[in-house]
Amino acid sequence: MTLIKSISGIRGTIGGKVGESLTPLDIVRFASAFGTWVKSKTGKNKIVIGRDARISGKMLSDLVSASLVGLGIDVVDLGLSTTPTVELAVEDEQAGGGIILTASHNPIQWNALKLLNDKGEFISGNDGLEVLQIAENESFTFAEVLKLGKITTDNTYIEKHIQKILDLPLVNIETIKKANFNIAIDCVNSSGGIALPLLLEKLGVRNITKIYCEPDGHFPHNPEPLPENLTHISNEIAKGKYDLGIVVDPDVDRLCFVCEDGSMFGEEYTLVAVAQYVLKNKKGNTVSNLSSTRALRDVTEKAGGIYAASAVGEVNVVAKMREIDAVIGGEGNGGIIYPELHYGRDALVGIALFLTHLAEYGKSISMLRASLPNYHISKNKIELTPDIDVKQVLEGIKLKYKNEKINTIDGVKIDFEKEWVHLRASNTEPIIRIYAESETQATADFLANKIIEDIKEIIHS
Repeated sequence: MTLIKSISGIRGTIGGKVGESLTPLDIVRFASAFGTWVKSKTGKNKIVIGRDARISGKMLSDLVSASLVGLGIDVVDLGLSTTPTVELAVEDEQAGGGIILTASHNPIQWNALKLLNDKGEFISGNDGLEVLQIAENESFTFAEVLKLGKITTDNTYIEKHIQKILDLPLVNIETIKKANFNIAIDCVNSSGGIALPLLLEKLGVRNITKIYCEPDGHFPHNPEPLPENLTHISNEIAKGKYDLGIVVDPDVDRLCFVCEDGSMFGEEYTLVAVAQYVLKNKKGNTVSNLSSTRALRDVTEKAGGIYAASAVGEVNVVAKMREIDAVIGGEGNGGIIYPELHYGRDALVGIALFLTHLAEYGKSISMLRASLPNYHISKNKIELTPDIDVKQVLEGIKLKYKNEKINTIDGVKIDFEKEWVHLRASNTEPIIRIYAESETQATADFLANKIIEDIKEIIHS
């Protein structure tokens, strides 16, 4: 059993002992801490909540709602929703904050409370520490009976979200409609099964094959949208009757595409392709995190803009985007942040912009992919055990590669002339992530494996 308390929220496996996994008592304590923080920080008594379709989601929702009501806070419950939809709803409702009940790409036994401020953005590190302190000290006071909050349900926000996307100047519905795309979608039996078909229909896509679109929370495969988990849709598209495939994770903030031959477009290239389209129409700057492909930098500089890298994590990307006034940004895990809509990773707006780009390009999705700068990333991880000192591992790598260009704003990133490697402790899982990028997959894998061997040597010594 696992429980991870971090500045971005609380995440863990369902069941087990209090304080060691995500139990009802832990959920109540953390929801109460966040509600207390919202009231003191904003003076507002309203919080928006929404959830993905995980089996444990309704239990979490009931516990969170009751805790907030007990604090005298009004709850706007969106029910089955998406992370970006909840983010937009917080602002529209002028709420003091939001809670998204989702463990994102984690397997079925996991769930989490992801926390939003009154702008509908993930809370900052300092704010997160305040919430953790309130939870630790149980510094909350519940309301008297005549001052309890109330719960309002609102299942219209996915449609409102989609309408905001349709109204964007760079989303061309007529062009998409004329392209007459035949699309297969995999929504891993979560809330994307509600949102994606509706979005595509509104965009004029008439030929939609739904794969795993029943939002019952029974994930048919590992929900992280990586190639090894997407064999079913890949094999279906390889039959030859589709223009492309679209895959999202359970809370619809990560996006990847499948080419017309069943091959992967590349999750890293989701942001690159959308950025290429945006930059073609609007000159500006871009941001991605340290673990993302160099291709975004190449595309940005070719368009006359400035590229900047941030620490991993949506809140860090957003902060850097604001700092350099970026027109688009995101992360190499298929996360698109388009500030003209809102500052949050949003697969739905990514789909609309990408389909417009592909329709205007007028060629196959694989040809579009071939037109982008070509790099290859090797993504790896090492499971952490209590006896592994992550700080010691990172210091050892820094020392070993001290003659190379090293960035330490988030773990350790080593930049070589034509390739890079980035290793850092995950914020959401007990692992060290090791990402390496090079001009071929073989050299990227070789570099990653070399660093993994270095890490093992440091651990054993």
